Amino acid sequence: MSESSTTGTLARTPLYDEHRALGARIVEFGGWEMPVSYRGIMEEHKAVRTAAGLFDVSHMGEIEVLGPHAAATCQRLTTNDVRKLANGHVQYTLLCREDGGVVDDVTLYRVNDQRYVFCVNAGNIAKDLAWIQEHAGEATIVDRSQATALIALQGPAARGILAPLTPLPLDRLKSFRFARSEVAGLPALVSRTGYTGEDGFELFVDAPRAVALWTALLAAGRDAGLEPIGLGARDTLRLEAALPLYGHELDESTSPLAAGLGRWVKLDGEDFIGRGALLHEQERGAPRKLVGLALRGPGIARQGYPITCEGAQVGVVTSGTHSPTLGSAVALAYVAAALAASGAALAVEIRGRAVPVEVIPTPFYRRPRPAAAAAPAAPESTEGGPEQSAAEANPAVAAPAAEPELDDEVPAPPSDASVELVEEVPAGEPPAPAHLEPSTAPAPEEGES
Repeated sequence: MSESSTTGTLARTPLYDEHRALGARIVEFGGWEMPVSYRGIMEEHKAVRTAAGLFDVSHMGEIEVLGPHAAATCQRLTTNDVRKLANGHVQYTLLCREDGGVVDDVTLYRVNDQRYVFCVNAGNIAKDLAWIQEHAGEATIVDRSQATALIALQGPAARGILAPLTPLPLDRLKSFRFARSEVAGLPALVSRTGYTGEDGFELFVDAPRAVALWTALLAAGRDAGLEPIGLGARDTLRLEAALPLYGHELDESTSPLAAGLGRWVKLDGEDFIGRGALLHEQERGAPRKLVGLALRGPGIARQGYPITCEGAQVGVVTSGTHSPTLGSAVALAYVAAALAASGAALAVEIRGRAVPVEVIPTPFYRRPRPAAAAAPAAPESTEGGPEQSAAEANPAVAAPAAEPELDDEVPAPPSDASVELVEEVPAGEPPAPAHLEPSTAPAPEEGES
């Protein structure tokens, strides 16, 4: 999230005036006034796939879990194995209800053994905060959302743009790792995560420093093709990468198993909220599954459109678009488990027409890998987001990391303490990224965050 200046009931991030100055088209999104596009969704999408894009995602939330009981609280709250996190590691995971429904999909940052940070979806901040507080046990919960801004730099040119601005050795900052350093002379937390299907970074800074960082990044990337990107292209990018979006692929009536996110649900590990219900679902099998669809006729499959088989409804579309990269229409949909196999021929109802669709593997798009990267596969890890498990999730979504998000609403920190998540860096003395040294924790596969 970020500072809470509002117009009526709509909030604005610290970068609102920057978006206006750049000519962005502003829309309401989850209670926020956010840029949906600048030049156009198609152009911005292609910029991220071919060069780089800069995203304001300061509407997302950051919630800290602190104290000697922090790890136990996070383990109880989430489906993944918190014990596998080392300092400086990020883990994709989910908050579930007792019945297995998804409260939110989040990323969890381990700063140290007594300090964890949830990054949560913007529309779920208040709900997630209340949920985390309800199940906090003896841990202390602090909401940093108001004090924190989040800027995402994504695309094949992202590392080249960021490298001259920071002393951090980016070649050693692997996927789903983070470190404190400076960016353009500003204290920042640099995380190698994202929500586009491309390599990239997410930069957490104190909200008052957001404009300075945004401006410095745009200037540094101008010659490399960097462009500001709105929420419209962010959605088409994540959909091509088959990354789930809360409110579309995930909600409180949907389990992570049905969504193809079983890799991030450790049913054989420590107990967590919803484990019993998910064990039962695993034993009997989920009645529906999330699949990828390719349209074999004209039209776009939108959220809520029925999926049919021989005239009977067998599912529903959760997200759909015309893929700028593929040049064809694709969608994600829940269908009856018996019809979820790759190659299954179904139909989607578009304005009274039955348009043929085919179940296909996901993700729909994978970023090109350098030839030298064709080395033996890295040990399996459950830290990274869904995209990293695409092959395994076929034909269901490969999985996000939901947009890195965090949530929690506790008394706001004093203004002079703003974002303790981003500690001050003494001038000329960037902190040594000790956690980038080899560790015993399994390294995540190279892949999208």
